[in-house]
Amino acid sequence: MLETRERFVPSGPLRLWTERSGDPDDPPVLLIMGSAAQGITCPDALVDRLVARGAQVIRFDHRDTGRSSTVDFEEHPYTLGDLARDCLAVLDGYGLPAAHVAGASMGGMLGQWLAVHEPARVLSLTVIGSSPMGYDPRPAQARARAGEPPAPDDLPPPSPAFLAHVAAGLPRGVESDVALFRVFNGTVRPFDEPGARAMLELAWSRAVDPAAAGNHDRACQIVGADLRAPLSSITAPTTILHGDQDPVFPLAHGQALAAAIPGARLHVVPGMGHIFFSPGLPEEIADLVRL
Repeated sequence: MLETRERFVPSGPLRLWTERSGDPDDPPVLLIMGSAAQGITCPDALVDRLVARGAQVIRFDHRDTGRSSTVDFEEHPYTLGDLARDCLAVLDGYGLPAAHVAGASMGGMLGQWLAVHEPARVLSLTVIGSSPMGYDPRPAQARARAGEPPAPDDLPPPSPAFLAHVAAGLPRGVESDVALFRVFNGTVRPFDEPGARAMLELAWSRAVDPAAAGNHDRACQIVGADLRAPLSSITAPTTILHGDQDPVFPLAHGQALAAAIPGARLHVVPGMGHIFFSPGLPEEIADLVRL
């Protein structure tokens, strides 16, 4: 029986908003979105296409986003590993021993963490527009800003357009986020601005504390030993999806991931940037998610 239902699940003292679409008897797909991104950042069209492929799809709000619990980061700092454990709590909340995991950007790093540290919970892994989970981009970005040559192990920094947008320090709100999503989209594929705007208006209206999402940036800066674990230990069948116009993680990041994970397939998506808000792109990505 097809259904779309919302529910909250516990993760320790926190409550996480979740939504399941599709037949609960179908193979589960856990969608993990990026830094500061609510579950609804994943377009409905992508979810619907996965359901049409015969999957039940679960998306959720990370802690500090959307309708999920917020955290006093000063009192209770957390790491990417803690965010990954929230993903496990979502699976536990639905009584799922394992799922196909598809993560975008930071969500792709959380998917890597799960595949390394909780391999029995990951039926397959799809990493979208992401980077190796233990890679710290800050030194490479600092060298780029200073006009210094890259170090041998540097991956390319974000595009000048993205760095300029971040440096502008625009006030937070729907209009600023629409402008950011336009940069995320890139200039090759058309940008579905009405769709992005509608999603962002909804996201702002449903956020318990919009400012709390900034804690994800702080969590990403804590690179512990768990993030440095070798990706060569991943045994889940893995697909790397990466746009050749990604302004945040240029294509070399996806190529590095594919090289590090045994047997990983790299699928380069022509014209795609860092988001899915271009006509037809959500369906295209959904058809490439590994099941």
